[in-house]
Amino acid sequence: MGKLSGKWEDGPGTLAVAALELPLEVAASYRARRRGLLGRDGIAGALLITRTNSVHTFGMRFAIDVAYLDRSLRVLSVVTMRPGRLGMVGPRGRHVLEAEAGAMTGWGLRPGARVIVTAGPNRAG
Repeated sequence: MGKLSGKWEDGPGTLAVAALELPLEVAASYRARRRGLLGRDGIAGALLITRTNSVHTFGMRFAIDVAYLDRSLRVLSVVTMRPGRLGMVGPRGRHVLEAEAGAMTGWGLRPGARVIVTAGPNRAG
């Protein structure tokens, strides 16, 4: 999982936002990115979709918060999307972070913040 030798891999990890550590899933492969949160009723923590700058919520069962991140994992914007929507393409975006609607506000995640991704099994819990 995480970014190993310049290449992202699917798997679990930890997301650090300010003083919080949260469980994280990374979707780096085509298959994992395509599946995303489809077919789920929720997520503990967040999903990082890497090497993308847009998302959709067609087929989703719940509303999500979406943070568009640049290549250094700095937050460019945060939006809440209801199911059945197409997200805006972020021209500087390289990654997208998804969580249940309202979670990112609770974490204090806002434009300009930087998140840290740690590889390996979730330590948060």
